[in-house]
Amino acid sequence: MVIITAGMIGVGKTTLTGKIAEHLHTQAFFEPVGENPVLPLYYKDQKQYGFLLQIYFLNKRFSMIKKALSDDNNVLDRSIYEDALFTRQNNAEGNISDTELDVYLTLLDNMMKDLDQLPKKAPDLMVYSETTFDTILYRIKKRGRDYEQIDNNPDLKDYYYKMWSAYKQWYEDYDASPKMKIDLDKYNLEDPKNIDIVLGMIDDRLKEIR
Repeated sequence: MVIITAGMIGVGKTTLTGKIAEHLHTQAFFEPVGENPVLPLYYKDQKQYGFLLQIYFLNKRFSMIKKALSDDNNVLDRSIYEDALFTRQNNAEGNISDTELDVYLTLLDNMMKDLDQLPKKAPDLMVYSETTFDTILYRIKKRGRDYEQIDNNPDLKDYYYKMWSAYKQWYEDYDASPKMKIDLDKYNLEDPKNIDIVLGMIDDRLKEIR
């Protein structure tokens, strides 16, 4: 069984991924952020480093999903299935050229065809987390990564809002696997009782799928 978590940065999906993995006694694959040498550069100059960042993430996410689909049980914190959302947004913002977008999409298509050769071809469940935009900003500020702060770069607020909005449509369009949505405002994982509620909701969805 493979579960992927998805959602806007700051929404709480990394915490959720860890809780799901612990609950199901399985392995968690976390998004490579802390050791990513390109990400801080991107936040300083999105136009120069936009394409490089997307290729970096695509390579990492391809390796993660390939390994996860080859193993027995895993939970992934963000996956290759939402990678193109960021690339298209960077293209819309002028950070990635149309030619770079075409190169990226061709590479992504080749990677997805490669995944089709695996015994398991898709996740069993996608768990999408959402909150209000104000909660996103609060949690980004709380976790304290300097390069993510809108105080240091006011333009980031507009970028975050566009991504937050784009994710809503991404969830509606997603069809690679069964899916479910969890409101992490209503079920804030800082409250232990909400963790049990959310994990129960996921268990119920998995029972429906099976």
